[in-house]
Amino acid sequence: MPSQQLSLRQPDDWHVHLRDGSMLQAVALATARQFARAIVMPNLSPPVTTAAAAEAYRRRIREALPDGSRFEPLLTAYLTDAIDPAEIERGFRQGAWVACKLYPAHATTNSAAGVSSIEAITPVFETLERIGMPLLIHGEVTSADIDIFDREAVFIERHLEPLLGRHPGLKVVLEHITTSDAVDFVRSGPANLAATITPHHLHINRNAMFAGGLRPDFYCLPVAKRELHRIALRGAATSGNPKFFLGTDSAPHARTAKEAACGCAGIFNAPFALESYAAVFEQENALERLEAFASEFGPRFYGLPLNEATITLERQPLEVPSRLHLNDAAGTAVELVPFHAGETLPWRLLQP
Repeated sequence: MPSQQLSLRQPDDWHVHLRDGSMLQAVALATARQFARAIVMPNLSPPVTTAAAAEAYRRRIREALPDGSRFEPLLTAYLTDAIDPAEIERGFRQGAWVACKLYPAHATTNSAAGVSSIEAITPVFETLERIGMPLLIHGEVTSADIDIFDREAVFIERHLEPLLGRHPGLKVVLEHITTSDAVDFVRSGPANLAATITPHHLHINRNAMFAGGLRPDFYCLPVAKRELHRIALRGAATSGNPKFFLGTDSAPHARTAKEAACGCAGIFNAPFALESYAAVFEQENALERLEAFASEFGPRFYGLPLNEATITLERQPLEVPSRLHLNDAAGTAVELVPFHAGETLPWRLLQP
């Protein structure tokens, strides 16, 4: 009889969107109840481009959590064409942020101020390489002539491979990978190259967006790809290769913003993220590798200590609600659709 409980060193989320304002207040606890730390994305409006802005955002995150919460937000700097490398280094050395995030301009939510030319910010990469600060990359080209399903593979060929060639000591995380191309590139790359993998890209392929009609709750960026890519991602995540680790890319939008004439990209998977990953690892007969993927490979890549606390998953059916109504600090409910809405997952996270 299979074990009914699974205890793990407490995981970290190496890629999450906590948003700001009332949305931050509504969703922050969903991440903090599972993860000890999280790399928090800087694509706010305005974006986090100074150390002072990062410290202010950290305070807002902590204020959105209950008293006594031990959750540690790890902030990131939003790269722009004009960002000052000296400000990046100053913020890194004082602990305001732990990494830089590169969004190609117009690649995803709040990325209009992102980088329009990677070559133009070479001084930034030289600084990161010198001080050992990780570069986190949303790896897609945004050229109108490139099919949306090919944008990740083209980015790797046109930009990432040359970037690593010019800066061989640069520590890089290719975020939320979606293709076998990315799996192969990261697997065969140097030790200073790693990747995060989301739960939704392990569960769904691109058909999910069109099953029985247009399904905006499965629309994210990068978009889910063909089944062969999903299979490659599952193989990478469950392989035990330390280059691949957990990053949910949980990206909440109110239901009305998803179900709109121009629906927003993003999947809100934070509330049941660990249960979602556990389901995949069990299906792949790799539950014994979940702890390393979720709790060990990420901190080792970032040079941070492993967490000492543990969490427990119980083999018990978890019925995911079709809607969540989460309250902000003023008690106003925000309606969101969680990933796996209306489904039953085989594992449930036990709360201490």
